[in-house]
Amino acid sequence: MEIKELLIITMEKDASDLHLNVGVPPVLRINGKLEKLNLPELTPQNTHEMIYSILNERRKADFEKYGELDLSYELANVARFRINVFKHRRGEGAAFRLIPEKIKSLSELNLPSIISSFTEKEKGFVLVTGPTGCGKSNSRSFSYLSFCLSLIML
Repeated sequence: MEIKELLIITMEKDASDLHLNVGVPPVLRINGKLEKLNLPELTPQNTHEMIYSILNERRKADFEKYGELDLSYELANVARFRINVFKHRRGEGAAFRLIPEKIKSLSELNLPSIISSFTEKEKGFVLVTGPTGCGKSNSRSFSYLSFCLSLIML
């Protein structure tokens, strides 16, 4: 299977992430839970081919030199993804995070209504912090907050 097909499946299943690791089938994160796709286990060869199919020559050289790479990828006219590519003891792996195209409203993000009051302040400093996957980017994408404030993500 090609990486583009897996990324389309990721979107169709409304998953936030796609994980590729040697020795297990591709895994999707759906509503915070990991779900293996009903596909064969990934081999070092097909994992390598999928990863390298989206890297240009400079990115390939950087990955080979450093063993890790963070980048963005656009599936033409379909979606954008943040990607972390890495090497581990079984070979290579990758994590793809779907970047939503639609900016959500405050109510769609289920944020407390007090958050909207931040946009009324003339001065101040807003920090959006938390571990990977907790919703920092979604919170930041709240359209009015993004428009009115400069946010620092930690």
